[in-house]
Amino acid sequence: MKRIEGARSGLVARVALRLARRKTRQIAGAETEQMIEPLEAYAHLPLLTLGYGALEEATGRLHRVDHRVKVLAELKAATLTQCEYCIDIGSQIAARAGITEDQLLALPRYRDSELFGELEKLVLDYAVGMSSTPVAVSDELFAKLRARFDDAQIVELTNIIALENMRGRFNLALGIGSSGFREGLVCAVPDRAPAHDGSTARAGAAVGAAGDAGSVSTAA
Repeated sequence: MKRIEGARSGLVARVALRLARRKTRQIAGAETEQMIEPLEAYAHLPLLTLGYGALEEATGRLHRVDHRVKVLAELKAATLTQCEYCIDIGSQIAARAGITEDQLLALPRYRDSELFGELEKLVLDYAVGMSSTPVAVSDELFAKLRARFDDAQIVELTNIIALENMRGRFNLALGIGSSGFREGLVCAVPDRAPAHDGSTARAGAAVGAAGDAGSVSTAA
């Protein structure tokens, strides 16, 4: 349950929220009542609203990394924070990017799935490593990324995964739940990062599913 009410008054808040609703509708291809609840929370601090909006806008304009691959990494991070809002809208965006329902449900066990290519698995490994606590990105994993991406692409990919982790933790702390984009549709399921001791862990280890991978989620 949402823990604070969003701010909707004030010039900055009204303008920012109107733009956010338009942009979210464009990205998700649909509109719901709860679609900009995170931005409504940020609107309590107008200066922060502007800064956060600028970060999201700049991130959305980056296209050095293939969009579909980036969306997969973003959604994987969302399932690892277990943020309902992020999983819901992330699944909607992923579906629009061509990711199938079977792939959505296979994310918890992507390493053993034939539904994902080697590049996709590599990027998902990175999302798992970055979303672990503590972060578990090995030199071996990073060397594999360097073999496929240039420095700017790695920064772009790192940014989107880190940003997704920030979104999820912000929303979870404030009790912001599903936005309803995938109501009645197949959705990715919450997941958990593999346990590790920080000194021997390697990203890309088998990831255990937190939910039934064959289920249909209506609330992310």
